[in-house]
Amino acid sequence: MARAINPGAIRPPFAAYSHGVLVPAGADLLVTSGQLGIGPDDVVPEEAEAQCRLCFDALAAILAEAGMGFPDVIRFNAFVTDRAYFPIYGRVRSEYVAGDAFASTLVVVSGFTRPEFKVEIEATAARRRP
Repeated sequence: MARAINPGAIRPPFAAYSHGVLVPAGADLLVTSGQLGIGPDDVVPEEAEAQCRLCFDALAAILAEAGMGFPDVIRFNAFVTDRAYFPIYGRVRSEYVAGDAFASTLVVVSGFTRPEFKVEIEATAARRRP
């Protein structure tokens, strides 16, 4: 449904994402809050990879509640507390999300509301109305 926009006049994306995503008129739009690496049991794993998985699991639950899935995501915004977490985030995202028909931004931040958090991810999704 969404169309990837990758102009030939600019450098190609660094990874599996698109520079822009065009959403047709009349689509339902879902915007999530940032999801942190914390489980339903309030446990925060030490490892960044485990936190990434918890973030994507939470996003999957939100998408499902809206009748959507990862193929409907048009944008990810991710925040990590260390540059070393960038390839970890990318690898985990690739396990959950196929293709490149989404825009993506990753920002290194100094921290979150609690010091044990290392990753926060938010998503925007769109789908045609039935």
